Amino acid sequence: MPDNSETPKQQHKRRTVLKAGGAAAIAGIAAAHSVTEASAATQAQDAALAADTEASAVPIVLTVNGQARQLRVEPRVTLLDALRERLDLTGTKKGCDRGECGACTVLVDGRRIKSCLTLAVMRQDCAITTVEGLAKGDDLHPVQAAFIRHDAFQCGGCTSGQIMSAVAVIDEGHTGSTDEIREWMSGNICRCAAYPNIVAAVQDAAKEKRP
Repeated sequence: MPDNSETPKQQHKRRTVLKAGGAAAIAGIAAAHSVTEASAATQAQDAALAADTEASAVPIVLTVNGQARQLRVEPRVTLLDALRERLDLTGTKKGCDRGECGACTVLVDGRRIKSCLTLAVMRQDCAITTVEGLAKGDDLHPVQAAFIRHDAFQCGGCTSGQIMSAVAVIDEGHTGSTDEIREWMSGNICRCAAYPNIVAAVQDAAKEKRP
């Protein structure tokens, strides 16, 4: 019932406000319903995708840091993703994910590779070493210790890849000069430009002989 004390103009405004409020409420309910339907559809799609992924997964065994690790992965899963997402070895970093920065460098049968460019299923029957496998308990690898001494890192994003590449460079015997070290470490990018310290760390570590 309209208030008889209100003028026709006031009553009209009141009816307009009530109608607008009702329309907004209906629109809100409809929007919420649409969001719920979209969420349910997304969940259904995710469940279907997960089922397809599991169906296409294959069992593999990776020997990582001296331990045989069993897991199931799709054939398209890279070694990098297998290490980080399946085995929780997150020391190996995902940088560019296309083989340009070297942050994902690991050793496979003693040779350095970029783990984002190789498939996990291709690296069975190989000895894989990540940065987590360098130290012996609390005894750091000489390269790790040298990186600390020479402050050869800043943000740390590239550090594990730099260390793994440095280990290989020393084993390969490419530490005769600073220019040689720079050349053979050129596949590892440091966006913080800590290159002089990295080179110094490699030179220092190359002097040490680990038993």
